[in-house]
Amino acid sequence: MDVTDATFQTDVLERSSTVPVIVDLWAEWCGPCKTLGPMLEQAVAATNGAVELAKVDVDANPRIAQSFAVQSIPAVFAIKDGKVVDQFIGAVPQAQIDAFIAKLAPAPSEVDTLIAAGDELSLRKALSLEPGHAAATEGLARLLIDRKEPAEALTLLGTIPETATSRALAAEARLLDSGVDVHANDAEVEARLQALLERVRDDEAARQEYIDVLEALGPENPRTNEFRRLLAARLF
Repeated sequence: MDVTDATFQTDVLERSSTVPVIVDLWAEWCGPCKTLGPMLEQAVAATNGAVELAKVDVDANPRIAQSFAVQSIPAVFAIKDGKVVDQFIGAVPQAQIDAFIAKLAPAPSEVDTLIAAGDELSLRKALSLEPGHAAATEGLARLLIDRKEPAEALTLLGTIPETATSRALAAEARLLDSGVDVHANDAEVEARLQALLERVRDDEAARQEYIDVLEALGPENPRTNEFRRLLAARLF
């Protein structure tokens, strides 16, 4: 991400308490910066979110450059818990960049590797090693729902704290358990929502099913906001 003087506190210092952030100080006129930048981006992307990259144009954001007291660019700093923990100056070889980032990115655990595999056997083994792991639970629940086994999916989802993902999965599983497939024909889903809308005020079961359909469709679906608005208008 591009970071400015105004966003540095939030995007780098505060963010670094959650994940290490690499700050790349560069400028448009700097030839070595244009060589180093893509190499850094590639190496950070390979960490799959374990490390993040903040790019700072020093000409447009002089306060950040001054805070690091840089005298030449490219200059790269690793920030963790709001503090500089490592740095280098100049365009360096890819191997040095990879080693720099490797010190910040923790090696994936066995559970992480199993979750990344994504198949049912691997996800079940991950949960046997770390019961209640949210990503493993949600991944296995997704597989079970796709296989039309909503009961076990709901049981699994009940073992972890609710997240936006688990809430949507649970809604989809409840619907499937009632014989409703939100991935059916769009016209059928919309017709069902229209029919439920007529009953939501006085029928708690209809209201819950209506909400579940919207949760399962997700906020990206263009119908979700419209039908949420219709529900609010009907209830209030």
